Amino acid sequence: MADKPRLLIVDDDALITDSLAYALGKDFDVSVSDSRPHAVSLLRKLDHPPQLALVDLGLPPLPHRPDEGFHLIADLLAHSPEMKILVLSGQNDAANARHARTLGAIDFVAKPCNAENLKKLLLHALQFQGARADGEGATEGELLIGKSPALEKLKSQISQYADSPFPALIEGESGSGKEVVAGSLHRMSWRKDKPWFALNCAAIAPTLVEPTLFGYSKGAFTGATTNKSGYFEDAQEGTLFLDEIGELPLELQAKLLRVLENGEFQRVGETQQRISQARVVAATNRDLRQEIRKGRFRADLYHRLSVFSISVPPLREMGEDKTLLLAHFSRYYAAQAKLAPFTLDEGAMQLWSEYHFPGNVRELKNVVIRLTTKYPGQKLSRLELEPEFEPDAHTDASGEIGLPGDQQLLIEQAQRHLQRERAFNLDDMLRQWERGYIEAAMRLTHGNVSQAAKMLGINRTTLYSRMEHQDKK
Repeated sequence: MADKPRLLIVDDDALITDSLAYALGKDFDVSVSDSRPHAVSLLRKLDHPPQLALVDLGLPPLPHRPDEGFHLIADLLAHSPEMKILVLSGQNDAANARHARTLGAIDFVAKPCNAENLKKLLLHALQFQGARADGEGATEGELLIGKSPALEKLKSQISQYADSPFPALIEGESGSGKEVVAGSLHRMSWRKDKPWFALNCAAIAPTLVEPTLFGYSKGAFTGATTNKSGYFEDAQEGTLFLDEIGELPLELQAKLLRVLENGEFQRVGETQQRISQARVVAATNRDLRQEIRKGRFRADLYHRLSVFSISVPPLREMGEDKTLLLAHFSRYYAAQAKLAPFTLDEGAMQLWSEYHFPGNVRELKNVVIRLTTKYPGQKLSRLELEPEFEPDAHTDASGEIGLPGDQQLLIEQAQRHLQRERAFNLDDMLRQWERGYIEAAMRLTHGNVSQAAKMLGINRTTLYSRMEHQDKK
């Protein structure tokens, strides 16, 4: 079993999970789940995350809608960014397939599907492995590819902050490469030969976070049969990377704050004070300022973590870097799969440049993997490339992202949305748009309410009122 690739199957139909587990069990170490909460709980109990996942979109409590499946894709990738996710679903609307791929799924397979074909797809997905987050064996150029002003600013910040002993907070959208930035901070510092430890706060049960970080003494809890050091001890003078820091339980945030302030901590079950000299680097795709307002994150911990704040630019702000990334990853993944790399003709290249990649670098890499698999050695036109992209995820003529400026395009977009939604609610949709624009304005103004209100064209008291109303929903 240890030699088999691990596979997680999530579907609320027991007949499907049982039959797939039986059919694929000879080649994979299979775990099954029937819901999003159960799948997340199951992952937190496993010693190592599965390399592969087969996910249905229609999961309870809304089995006739794709929402839970979409959320699960994000949960799985937050838990293990390198997991290869295939969506196996009867909700095989083209828009659902494209959106699943945008979120990070490597491909979409319509039900019913032959088990042998699934096996081939899963084994093929294993051929494509991502670069290590700590960048071991990689050069700076291989990890941070591009020449755009946004990326040059990022490289400059990494170089400036790398040797500092103070914490750093890396903020950025999902899939933008925050773990790569953390690895670069470590490799470009004097700590590069010191230990590197990483903890994904979203990927571990809350009860295990404290003993993992601080260690424990024998008898501290059931199963603690020996003394065990934690990451803060093991990292010594190296780097401790805390990914998804927004998921850290509130009761542990005070203990983390204490370590950051004076280096002191205790193993679980001990009273002896220990000292850590590790440099802490944290990352999040959440707006921690909003989490503070909601009482889910400590303001003093945020300010301590963000001594140095690094914002990873989304791919849509990186201009022609998308073309450089295309060239790099098409060669990289073709070499992995022992295939000839594909190329794009002029029309396809224009489409590539215009697309804003809402899933950021993760989405770009998955597009390259699919094209490498389907069209090895071929020159592709817009016809082959367009199905890989979200239909409404292009920039408009002004280069801005949002609602189409043309009223007819807006009507067509709304029509497609209404056709694929079984229980559409206009009030809910308008609240989602409002919440999205408020959060975007707060991010762009770094939490300055007055500036955000001005950007949104409303007064400050109105913005406060709407934010409070959103928080109650």
